[in-house]
Amino acid sequence: MISGFSWAALALLFGYLALFFWGSAMAAQAAGKPVWLFSRATGRDRLAAIGFRAAYALAFFGPLLWLAVPMLHKIDPLWTEGRAVLIGLIGVFVAGLGAMVAFAAQMSMGSSWRVGVVGGETGELVTGGLYRFSRNPTFVGQAALLAGVALAVPSTPSIIALLLFLWSAVTQVWSEEAALRRSVGLEYDRYAALVPRWIGLNWSKAE
Repeated sequence: MISGFSWAALALLFGYLALFFWGSAMAAQAAGKPVWLFSRATGRDRLAAIGFRAAYALAFFGPLLWLAVPMLHKIDPLWTEGRAVLIGLIGVFVAGLGAMVAFAAQMSMGSSWRVGVVGGETGELVTGGLYRFSRNPTFVGQAALLAGVALAVPSTPSIIALLLFLWSAVTQVWSEEAALRRSVGLEYDRYAALVPRWIGLNWSKAE
């Protein structure tokens, strides 16, 4: 059994993913070329690409599998049987906020939107909108979305999904920053000096 808040969080996740793919298709049309670069990734970027896919699959299908197979959720110490109503409410709020931030950040990228990292395919540097407050607001929003799902549907799969996503995001950001420095050089360095990598703290000043 899971609560109505749990179902709402899973619905938000599904809805966000639908918008994500739609937005990626619109960006590809605006750019006049494919923006989905995961299939061309190599090395650790390929591992990150697999990690992103696995994270979302675990976050959505994991709780459903736990629900369908009682033996699994009965041995999961995180499973609440839908009784953690307040945590579920908080989770839905965090998931909804995260989904909105992630999609708004994706849309503000326009034709510069890319899914994955490949040298020479970075697009133009975007510094407006949410990118004034974070160099990676899409990842920040997606992390909040998955954290909200983990709160609303506490389970081992949803926690693993969040951790896997965070590792994948950090891994890809390292590659993205290197690619942007090669592509736009000093312009990116100036931007990185002013805007934090994630939010709240500018880690670039300590590097």
